[in-house]
Amino acid sequence: MLINPSILSADFANLERDLQAIASADHAHVDVMDQHFVPNLTIGLPVVRRLAQVSPLPLDVHLMVEDADRWAPQYAEAGAASVTFHAEATQAPVRLARELRAGGVRAAVALRPATPVEPFLDLLAEVDMILVMTVEPGFGGQAFIEGTLAKVRRARAAVDAAGAATWIQVDGGVSRDTIGRIARAGANVFVAGSAVYGAADPAQEIAALRALAERPTTQA
Repeated sequence: MLINPSILSADFANLERDLQAIASADHAHVDVMDQHFVPNLTIGLPVVRRLAQVSPLPLDVHLMVEDADRWAPQYAEAGAASVTFHAEATQAPVRLARELRAGGVRAAVALRPATPVEPFLDLLAEVDMILVMTVEPGFGGQAFIEGTLAKVRRARAAVDAAGAATWIQVDGGVSRDTIGRIARAGANVFVAGSAVYGAADPAQEIAALRALAERPTTQA
């Protein structure tokens, strides 16, 4: 069970400090938004390149941008350990995933809440991770969409049936209240932004979330 705090909820004037605050996590989740694919604007290549140089954690970069075929390889070159592109923003997802992997990074495909997972279940060997968005992409702090858990379950069933090593990530509304249900549905990578950075002690919150995510597996 991997906990990847989103720095979207960090203090953008103190990103290096706030990366150190989550050093006990598994990856730092970096949301890149272009104000076109989603109605928000965050950071771009120069900032990600610098974050890769100072981060105590590998960067899990989530691209919420148009023309992912053009931009995703550049984030791999900038130092990301994993690059996630949206299914809705690429013309050739398999070709893009192969290009990312050839560049030495993990390749992942993200799905908006209303985007079906089924078209990608026959392509599990081509991606390292499927990201199921459990809120509409664009802004942190949104309420979890309960209906997306069915998509997580279908993805987990397909991964297990294929004997694939594909990770299933969930992003949106992850908190102490929801992470247990998400883990039981089959996710193994959890993006938590406001839950971690809104806590008095981010490291303690990461530990609590990890324990809650592991509990359903232990009980099963």
